[in-house]
Amino acid sequence: MNTPDNLPKLFSLTAVFALCLILFGTQTTLAQKTQTEIFVETLAQAEAKMQAKQWAEAAALWEQIVKANPVQGRFWQQLGLAYYNAKDYRKSIPAYEKQFKLGYGQPAYAAYNIACNYALAGEKEQAIKWLEKALELKFPDLPHAQTDTDLESIRSDPRYRNMVGLIDTSKLSRDEGWRTDLRFLTREIKRRGWNLFPRIGTEVEFDAQVKRINDAIPNLTDPQIEIEMLKLMRRVGDGHSNLFGSRERKEWLETIPVLFYMFEEGLFIVASDPKHKDLLGSQVLKFGGRSVDEIVKVIQATSSEDNKIWIKQIAPYRMRHLPLLHAAGAIPDANKVELNLRGMDDKERTVTLTTDMTQPNIWNTKPNPPEWVNLPQTLGTPVPLYLKNAGANYWFEYLPDNKTVYFGFNSVRNDEKESLAAFSEKLFKFVNENPVEKLVIDLRWNNGGNTNLLTPLVQGLIKNEKINRRGKLFIIIGRRTFSAAQNAATFFERYTNATFVGEPTGASPNFVGEEDPFVLPYSKIMANVSHLYWQSAFPQDGRIWIAPQIYTPPTFEAYRTNRDAALEAILNYKEKTN
Repeated sequence: MNTPDNLPKLFSLTAVFALCLILFGTQTTLAQKTQTEIFVETLAQAEAKMQAKQWAEAAALWEQIVKANPVQGRFWQQLGLAYYNAKDYRKSIPAYEKQFKLGYGQPAYAAYNIACNYALAGEKEQAIKWLEKALELKFPDLPHAQTDTDLESIRSDPRYRNMVGLIDTSKLSRDEGWRTDLRFLTREIKRRGWNLFPRIGTEVEFDAQVKRINDAIPNLTDPQIEIEMLKLMRRVGDGHSNLFGSRERKEWLETIPVLFYMFEEGLFIVASDPKHKDLLGSQVLKFGGRSVDEIVKVIQATSSEDNKIWIKQIAPYRMRHLPLLHAAGAIPDANKVELNLRGMDDKERTVTLTTDMTQPNIWNTKPNPPEWVNLPQTLGTPVPLYLKNAGANYWFEYLPDNKTVYFGFNSVRNDEKESLAAFSEKLFKFVNENPVEKLVIDLRWNNGGNTNLLTPLVQGLIKNEKINRRGKLFIIIGRRTFSAAQNAATFFERYTNATFVGEPTGASPNFVGEEDPFVLPYSKIMANVSHLYWQSAFPQDGRIWIAPQIYTPPTFEAYRTNRDAALEAILNYKEKTN
């Protein structure tokens, strides 16, 4: 077979063609890289202008950004915000409309921002239309909508006032005032409630309960009406939907100056005003002539919850509110209660406690009001770590004898002096630079806050190979572990190698939550209806709580000797390997 004479020429032409392709591809890549660089630089400039509040310049840059990338909702949101702050409301509207169509963020807030821009632009009907749309999409912040100066042009419109709950009750009778509150509360339950029907039953059944309350109002005292409303809130079916009381109604302010706790052995007085110091450590045998279980059942009928352990957390606080217990038919007097007690000396006695208004709401005063005294303080031995800084959002201490870091994580909120992100960085730096063999995160005091703050902590745990291992990372959970703290526990369980100790959490891994309170127009009672579904675990996760691997329920025997069984279990824990 002869070789063609023109082969060298063909080879040369092929090589040249290949070289051209390479050069062309390189030029295309360089051009694309230049476009990317330009985009990234423009984006940085736009962000900087927003930080500097140079709104007109920022808007011009965001226009370039959305032209280059029209599919990112955040960019349209920023363009709308820049135009809004530059007072160019008509240009802000289409930017927010684009964000709304893309579904970025919460559509209800985008719709609300469009309503504000229309109101500022003097287009009242469009403002009403978009405000109505925002509320249909569960816009939660009624107090803001009631006072927002952006909506000044529609403030006198009856449709606006009805939508946001600006209802004049000054000329209403007592019965009509309460009925107005009931109608407004019912509207908000139906408007905000997550997947309400048939999750809580049929709407017909719900409306029948509302009608029964409405018809009974003339024959009920004010506290009795509130009890019926609390039962209605319980029906909503989640631990966040609730009535939070009122600073203007004495039935929510009058409480007995002691704090109870439900241990495995029963109900005990754990803290009090100094005048009742002699009651500390006493077990409550009867409350107002009834058993503790009977009182708890009455409270549970009026208490919202995510699961059945929550009543152990909430009942001891609700027991302090004698006017409401009396309205519910649990005790014979609204201002005093007879307690049958067994002291730490095993002697029984009967005392009568009367209400005052010194400490009406101690829910987030941990472990108790500073003016009060609690039992561990009186024992003459060091208090356990979980009681040491219960009022701090977060703190940690190194236990050198055990090479353990104890991290008290009491609230998912930024501290004024140090953000949770900065604290997390400091925590992991200490763990990495010191002889640490165990990290304990204690969530027993933590009933929530802002889930968005958890990311640095969770990410830090995931990537920390030193501590993110079985037998080295421990989470203490309990009945008060709720809301954002429940999300934290769920994230720790899902993404780390943590071992859980304590008792079950106060919420489910997936739960309905969020708090955006509003005030009922007549009674001035603060209420909340949850509108978000937190799916922090897998969609198939139907557990009622996160249960510990090592179960150490609180006992009075440990409490009265300043011991912490959960921490002791962790310090004695040794991981077994095959």
